[in-house]
Amino acid sequence: MRPIHALVLLVALPSAASADKLVLVAGGGDGPDGPDATKVKLVQPFGVDFAPTGTYVVEMAKGERLRRLDDTGALATLAGQEGVKGKDGDGGPGAKATFNGMHSLAVGPDGCVYLADTWNNRVRKYDPAAGTVTAFAGTGDKGFAGDGGPAKDAKFGGVFCVSFDPGRENLYITDLDNRRIRKVELKTGVVTTVAGSGVKGVPKDGEEAAKQPLVDPRAHAVDKDGNLWILERGGHALRVVDAKGHIRTVAGTGKAGMGTGKALEAAMNGPKHLSIDRDGTVLIADTENHRIVRYDPKAETITAVAGTGKKGSGGIGGDPLKAEFNQPHGVIAHPKTGEIYISDAANGRVLKIVRE
Repeated sequence: MRPIHALVLLVALPSAASADKLVLVAGGGDGPDGPDATKVKLVQPFGVDFAPTGTYVVEMAKGERLRRLDDTGALATLAGQEGVKGKDGDGGPGAKATFNGMHSLAVGPDGCVYLADTWNNRVRKYDPAAGTVTAFAGTGDKGFAGDGGPAKDAKFGGVFCVSFDPGRENLYITDLDNRRIRKVELKTGVVTTVAGSGVKGVPKDGEEAAKQPLVDPRAHAVDKDGNLWILERGGHALRVVDAKGHIRTVAGTGKAGMGTGKALEAAMNGPKHLSIDRDGTVLIADTENHRIVRYDPKAETITAVAGTGKKGSGGIGGDPLKAEFNQPHGVIAHPKTGEIYISDAANGRVLKIVRE
């Protein structure tokens, strides 16, 4: 006969256990801005970031808009015009501004939203207090120039990712066409290169990052220890630049595939975004594998977070590992709740993983 204390333990376990659940946040509908974000149409949501005033969402391609989800669940457009590509509107209201293929956004210490206006080769800034859009970095002309001088006078070639360091003193910019990661110090407005020589290639481990090649840096993130994490789309790899400026490859095989386990043996396929979770691990949108994975720097492993690897749209309300995505282009953890937000771009929706 089984001891009574064992029976008590068995009964207690289910109620004590917790599970992840995938929830729809916004998109998936066909309606205009309104009080229920889950009934609103989103067009290729690529990025999410957070502020006290709400959750910001940026749309790429035919969307071309910056939108905000407030605490009541309502979604509103702040800047840009659906389906209208352009480069106009600096100094004026957000509703009249035009963008060209925004891929990313980051909320700054001043509450302003910094926008990776990708195919306009620059960074622009939306001020929620004034409701205006202004230029921040880049002239709009494609090229490489300006290191050591004002960011507004510099040239970039495809700004694909923007994000701040934890202290929000520096805005880092993924300058993909120039195969560089560059940094703008907010205090001075000066831009410098911190990784990438402009040459295409795989960097040598342990060498100075600014003098090494990169394949095609798509996104970056900086952790609390000053490590700069670089995700390479066509390189199918994750690299890190330590606080001393030395680079090394930590995950991915360099070839397209899908795997988990030992990080350098775990293949990815066209990964396009990453962020640092609250525990210091790195969340990765493994885009062409239609999944989200996690790199653990201590264990040096890649584990699955969400997605079966099969393209689709099923699984909302259930286990994230059993869900389907269609080219997720963004992933970020909420700094207070820890909930993981996923920009499921081709499905036109933003989802989040919550704990039951």
